Order: sequence, then structure tokens, then C-alpha cells
Amino acid sequence: MLERTLGEDIVLKFDFAKDLRTIYADPSMVEQIVMNLAVNARDAMPRGGQLVVRTSAADIDAQYIQKNPEARVGQFVCLSVADTGVGMDAQVLGRIFDPFFTTKEVGKGTGLGLATVYGITKLHHGWIEVSSEVGRGTHFKIFLPASSKQIEPSVNKPADQVVRGGKETVLVVEDEAELRLLTRQILECYGYRVFEGATGAEALKLWPQHAQEIDLLLTDMVMPEGITGWELAEKLRIEKPELKVICTSGYSVELAKMNLDAPAGIRFLQKPFKPQSLALAVRECLDE
Repeated sequence: MLERTLGEDIVLKFDFAKDLRTIYADPSMVEQIVMNLAVNARDAMPRGGQLVVRTSAADIDAQYIQKNPEARVGQFVCLSVADTGVGMDAQVLGRIFDPFFTTKEVGKGTGLGLATVYGITKLHHGWIEVSSEVGRGTHFKIFLPASSKQIEPSVNKPADQVVRGGKETVLVVEDEAELRLLTRQILECYGYRVFEGATGAEALKLWPQHAQEIDLLLTDMVMPEGITGWELAEKLRIEKPELKVICTSGYSVELAKMNLDAPAGIRFLQKPFKPQSLALAVRECLDE
């Protein structure tokens, strides 16, 4: 599939480490990372070139974090995608993960490809490092946490549950732009209509105009500007008691139930979640 995407003028090479640690991730989303980076590399090599996809183990220590603030101590798997394209200067490099930012001609790109890569990586508690040199190419490194869990054989594993979509309207409230964009894309793929806000304050401003249309609130629990996901849910349900609510967080389910005073009737979805898990939670909540 990558070969067809890249075309005949680009040489594709793979370098996969042996006995690599497993990662707890959605395979389709990891594939999306590779595909989006490959498309980005292809567009950066209009006259052909070379693309190298590599995997390796990465043991991150405190010294490494001093040079890479987004990194975390622990064991990770590094997915590396390097091209020999036109490269980027520092100004462009600083904006490549901004949603809708693109250097391509009008109509040639949405600017969502790399933003989606960033969103998927953050959803899996990873980070991205990028280096680029004008005229020589660009190198992306995606770091994803290694899993200590044993992978169960899939021979007798039942088929994945088919999740129904719907035509309802969902209000997504998430302060990280890339995660908000990714969540919106997942829900829209399942047929839902989506409104979005970066904070509880934004959601409250949007609410009066669309209150009758919104069927479900999907909100992060901890957000800037003082109002939490729980508080937002309580405020909106005073006006619309039938509003369905799902709160998301990186905290464990047990910790959330113990330490947070969740209003009755609000569901909890732990991050990172798979697209199917999100769609299933939304469908089940709406059908209650």
C-alpha cells in the first residue's frame, strides 16, 4: 500500500528491529501515522527520493528529558520516518502540527495530516521529535510507550464487535487541539454531527445557540479556565436534564471514581481510547 502511495520515483526502505517490545496501541491508528507521514514525505519529494521507515527500542532517562522536554522516563518504541525531500526551515517546522496549516497550494492539502499524527501520538501518551534541513530532508521520530503486558494469541479471538454509528449531535470539549480534531474525525466517520470547544467556557458560550440540537456532551475532566468537565456537565444538565454525558481522562477508572465527585448518570472513558471504544461508548450512552 505504501508503494502505491509513494509512486515509482520514490525508493521505500524498511529497517525493523528484531525482538522489539510491544506497544498497547490501536493498529489502524498506527497505520494512519505511517500513511500520513508517507504522504507528507511524498509531497516533499516531487522529483523522487528515498523514504526509510525504521523501528527501534528507546530507553529514556532523565538526561534525555533535559534535551527533550516532551519526553518521559521509561521504555518506549520509536517509529522513525525519514525522507530526502525539500526539508523545512525553522519557521515552518514550528507550525507543522497546527491544524489546517499547510505549505501546499490551495486545494492541494488540508493541513490535517500531521495534526492527525500528533493527535494520535498524544492519545497514546507518546511524543514526536522532528528534525529537518532545507534541501536535505526531514526526519520524524514517533515515541510510543512500550507495554509490559503479554500479547494473547489471536487464533481463537472473537471478531471485533461491530459498532453502530448514528446521526445524533455531539459536543466535544477538549483543550488539546490535536486530540479534539482527532476525536471529531472519529465521530464524524461514524456519522455523528459534531460541535467543539477548547474549554468549558467556550462550550458554555456555544451552548445557548445549539442546546436543542446537542444530544451528548463528550468532555475532558480537567481543563483550563477553572471549570472542570463534571462542572460543565452539571451546568448543562440543569438546562437539559436528558443530555447524555461522557467524561474522558488519563486517570485510571478507579482513581476517578474514588477521588472525583461524579454527578449521577455521567459515564467515564479512560484515555487513551481506541476509535471503536469511543464509538461504542457514545452509542451505548445515547441508547440508554
